[in-house]
Amino acid sequence: MPTQVKTNTTELEDSRVRVEVQVEPSAVDRALSSAAADLGRDLRIPGFRKGKVPPQVVLQRVGREAVLDEAVRKALPDWYEEALGDAGVTPVGEPNLDLDELPEKGSPLAFTIEVGVRPKATLGEYRGLEVGRREPEVSKETIDEEIERLRESSASLENVDRPAKMGDFVVVDFVGKVDGEPFEGGEARGYLLELGSDRLVEGFEQQLEGATAGDEREVKVTFPEDYRAENLAGSDATFDVTVKEVKEKKLPDLDDDFAMESGGFDSLDELRSDIETRLREAQERMIDTEFREAVVDAAAAEATIEVPHDLVHAKAHEMWHQTERRLRAQGLDPARYLQLTGKDAHDLIDESEPEAETALKRESLLAAVVEAEGIEVADEELLDSLRAASQGPGRPPTSEKKLQKSLERAKAEGRAEALREDIAMRKAVDLMVDSAKPITPEQAEARGKIWTPDKGPAEELQTP
Repeated sequence: MPTQVKTNTTELEDSRVRVEVQVEPSAVDRALSSAAADLGRDLRIPGFRKGKVPPQVVLQRVGREAVLDEAVRKALPDWYEEALGDAGVTPVGEPNLDLDELPEKGSPLAFTIEVGVRPKATLGEYRGLEVGRREPEVSKETIDEEIERLRESSASLENVDRPAKMGDFVVVDFVGKVDGEPFEGGEARGYLLELGSDRLVEGFEQQLEGATAGDEREVKVTFPEDYRAENLAGSDATFDVTVKEVKEKKLPDLDDDFAMESGGFDSLDELRSDIETRLREAQERMIDTEFREAVVDAAAAEATIEVPHDLVHAKAHEMWHQTERRLRAQGLDPARYLQLTGKDAHDLIDESEPEAETALKRESLLAAVVEAEGIEVADEELLDSLRAASQGPGRPPTSEKKLQKSLERAKAEGRAEALREDIAMRKAVDLMVDSAKPITPEQAEARGKIWTPDKGPAEELQTP
């Protein structure tokens, strides 16, 4: 696809830019024809079958300006992305977009974009830095915890003739009522419930403690104000419960037979050794990630990077929007997530500002290293990245022809440069990590060096 836009970029204060954009008349005409064709599929005009109204007739009936307004509304997001790609701009936060008047036939469409951009870094030392790196350490207690997890997953349930206690399982029938009337979802038969699991409304399980098989109990609870079923929120309910069975969880004996059943090992010692190896390998991967982050942070500390607060806040907003999209992709409602955290979006955005500032400094540092080292990314490396992204369990290999088409499409849509920059930044991290000199965390702290402390499972260093 030929280039549809021409751009002119002006740098503003506080890490912002203005991009003046002109969309080629031919691209405007294509968008206009496409919008007219879409409208023609819904219009009913005498003499034409439904869905077969030609674009030129639509333009005559609806009017060029109205169709063009719809065309621009649909095409503007693509033109915006292409303009940023053409200008080589990596935006931070939401843009301000100013659209000129709709153009006459044969004239270009003009609009301007003002948006925050990654600040520029003045590099200091970034090769051969001394950076703290801890050694993997797998304790006996950690191995024991994993053994217990395996035992729990292999546990069996056995009926017992005694009162139920916390940790036991009960099989129950129940019918729930509010104001004496059964409610939807309040009835179950043969329901297996672990006492103490807090799976049901608070207070329900505690009232079954001490019950034996055959007991009938009346359980009274109050649904919380934020209960997911709004019609029940805050309501008092009564459940008629019949205990059918009481079951005790039996863990397998910790012996060689357990080792065989858990993983085909001849002895418990072999199982423990395998667990230690796997935990150590996982720790080493985590330490590698920590070290990569620490090297980048050490180089950023050596550099001069001015990050305006408005830009930090914009980046924090951007990070929250990414979290919203990730939650929705997982089938979770962001509003419900906020409710569970007891915070609103503004609270989370403000709290994430330090993380946003760190992210901006890392990106700025890496962009400067890419430029200083003249790091380039060939099309073959782009194809390798697309190939890796297309692979996965159960997926057939993607043909080279399809990969090449994907690359050409990415180039046409302005996405290839973002991918190229991502790969270049990862190569910059590799360069710095390969030249870094690992020292112990204690040495790093003593020398006042940057060290990323233990902070739980780390994620891969994210670059744009």
